[in-house]
Amino acid sequence: MTQGQPRQPAPRLDTGREPIGVILEISGAGTRIALDINRLGEVMKDGDPSVAQSGQVGSQVKIRVGNGWLLASIRNQKSDSKIPGGIVAEADFLGEGSEERLTGRIHGFRRGVTFYPSPGALVYPATTEDLRQIYASDGRSAIQIGNVYPTKDIRAGLYVDALLGKHFALLGSTGTGKSTSAALILHRICEHAPQGHIIMIDPHGEYSAAFRNTGVILDVSNLQMPYWLMNFEEHCEILLTSRGDDRQLDSEILGKCLLEARSKNRLAEQLGKITVDSPIPYLLSDLSNILNNHMGKLDKGHSSAPYMRIKNKLDEMKGDPRYQFMFSGMLVGDTMAEFISKIFRLPSNGRPISIIDVSGVPSDITSTVVAVLSRMVFDYAIWGREEKTRPILLVCEEAHRYVPSEKNADGSSVGRILSRIAKEGRKYGISLGLITQRPSDLAEGVLSQCGTIISMRLNNDRDQAFVRAAMPEGARGFLDSIPALRNRECIICGEGVAIPIRVSFDDLEEYKRPASADPSFTELWNSSGGEEESVLRIVQRWRAQGR
Repeated sequence: MTQGQPRQPAPRLDTGREPIGVILEISGAGTRIALDINRLGEVMKDGDPSVAQSGQVGSQVKIRVGNGWLLASIRNQKSDSKIPGGIVAEADFLGEGSEERLTGRIHGFRRGVTFYPSPGALVYPATTEDLRQIYASDGRSAIQIGNVYPTKDIRAGLYVDALLGKHFALLGSTGTGKSTSAALILHRICEHAPQGHIIMIDPHGEYSAAFRNTGVILDVSNLQMPYWLMNFEEHCEILLTSRGDDRQLDSEILGKCLLEARSKNRLAEQLGKITVDSPIPYLLSDLSNILNNHMGKLDKGHSSAPYMRIKNKLDEMKGDPRYQFMFSGMLVGDTMAEFISKIFRLPSNGRPISIIDVSGVPSDITSTVVAVLSRMVFDYAIWGREEKTRPILLVCEEAHRYVPSEKNADGSSVGRILSRIAKEGRKYGISLGLITQRPSDLAEGVLSQCGTIISMRLNNDRDQAFVRAAMPEGARGFLDSIPALRNRECIICGEGVAIPIRVSFDDLEEYKRPASADPSFTELWNSSGGEEESVLRIVQRWRAQGR
């Protein structure tokens, strides 16, 4: 080109739209883009909502590479008068696809980057049709849970096998719609797989109303969990009250007496050798008598105090009506197979979810009850490998209570078994779903074991940092918007989606919602009548320790 000759414009690709920027720098995970402020003003008037938002933080753009397109998400923007166009943006690479002939749209999208663009490559707005191709389920089984932001009609799908095969976590501060969103996802899974097997630990009794028509509700009135299903560690948690050296002595005595009590069952004779952990039925009266017999021996080598401590606690459990769902003399029969079938929904008969309402369980044994249920899921999967047993989904609401971090740990077995399921459960066909409002209080490493993270608004800085550390690099731009999410909106990243997405959840029918709505102070404090009768009814239930 000779001096003074006008510069020829760069050739335009057949995309149907003008470029909005140019690549400045390239790295392995992202790029810096010079955006044309004038072009951004023009595309904001575009009738396509996806194009109209192009260049904004959280929007998608595409870059031509060879015969295909590279998709990127805008992470941030800043003004720079030295740059042509006036705006510099950083973007994270999401994936790539081939070009659909004639239209120039993205086709055959896949995660990851094979070929990188060079500095100077043009940047184009991603259209709604591009996003429709990208978020299509590509033939994999998926459930629809809402719309992709900012579109109104592109459906957001979760790949069921990928979501459940590598665990998932649903996070969100109180009041963001977390419980309703959890119910929505579980309802969609139940509709997708009516012969599935889902167990949900419900610590507040919220989900009974949501799944009364599609699941089985189990609480202290009908759970009937036999005490002898507990292993030795769980027996120690419930029956031992001592600490330090005394606890070690009490533990040895309980282990010896418990094994002797289990050995009295004819099942033990048929099996030959059993251990103190074997789920063999035994009589509470047998355990009490064995403790008495050992206490009366002259050669026991120590005082009678340990035997009395264990026996007194055992008598307390037997006599307290709050513990009858577990420590009832009626639960001595060998009902293990029936109990497993009821809890695990085998067969499901079109009601694939069992809601375990532990809100009525005494607080001092709640963790142990959850530990027994979780361990049974794990043990059943281990001993059923030769049978190729059906996969089971275990959903744990308020997960930070049961899988706490080291500083909040109380030494209970439930944290250890749930952590083990998080690390090893996938090999045995166990899926773990964790729902929590405080991800920073979860045990270290558990969140990183979740292949899919669904994050609603988080208000706490520590929680945001914890989630940011657990999410993949390509989703970092989406994470910055977590504090700005509206109620019933979320960021989803990981195995369950094609690329990280922001989703607005569907509305759920009233009868499918959990009983978790916040009370209206204004409405309730401006109405009156019936308070005396209400107090009497509450006192009656309170005294009866039942709902």
